[in-house]
Amino acid sequence: MEKTKNGSRAKKILKIVVAVVLVLTLAQLLVLGILGGIGPFGFIRENKIKNHPGNKPEYDFSQLTAMENSPLAGGKIAVLGSSVAQGAASEGYAVGEYLAARFDCALTKEAVGGTTLVDNGKSSYVQRMYNSDKFEPFDLFVCQLSTNDATKRKPLGEISDSKNLEDFDTSTITGAMEYIICYAQETWDCPVVFFTGSRYDSEAYGAMVDRLLELQEKWGIWVLDLWSSDEFNAISDAERDL
Repeated sequence: MEKTKNGSRAKKILKIVVAVVLVLTLAQLLVLGILGGIGPFGFIRENKIKNHPGNKPEYDFSQLTAMENSPLAGGKIAVLGSSVAQGAASEGYAVGEYLAARFDCALTKEAVGGTTLVDNGKSSYVQRMYNSDKFEPFDLFVCQLSTNDATKRKPLGEISDSKNLEDFDTSTITGAMEYIICYAQETWDCPVVFFTGSRYDSEAYGAMVDRLLELQEKWGIWVLDLWSSDEFNAISDAERDL
């Protein structure tokens, strides 16, 4: 009789554990769907993004017109980056698509959310430079200065005395930036442009911007410095929300 009671109790406990696990799993999937757009509930975040005022049809890039006498008309540009370059909050439309529309040129975009300049795995900026099936000869190479390196507290590192590809420490932010610049210049012999994020509360990212400006002097690259632009960062709260 006692064995029967114990067996019944064990079954009840097992059912409760299974129920709790199912509830927690569903809750996790729901959170992933809402915040990350991942899993069966990913449509929740996708719908939220789609219905955001800043993604209304009047802001669609199809409304853009190419500039007259574009120096890149008919050419090719490449964009390397993370979620900002990916257009994670704008239905896949970002800097690359804007430039391609304005310059009247083709775009190759290599952008993965959450990734770093620092070479810490196959999805890093450095490793994705090797995607030769995508990265053909280019007329312009554009790279996003990722905020993820600052958020994940990656080491800044030092500027190398060398300009040889094999001499850069890609486990540091500076080394990774130098590697990317050197690789692009050697492989495609085209102008290299970095663009920063807008200003926010991060000393680490500010230090990254300062280092990038130092590398501009060494390598002769161009920098679209949105971090330092008082005019760009003085937009109204309404414009920022949009």
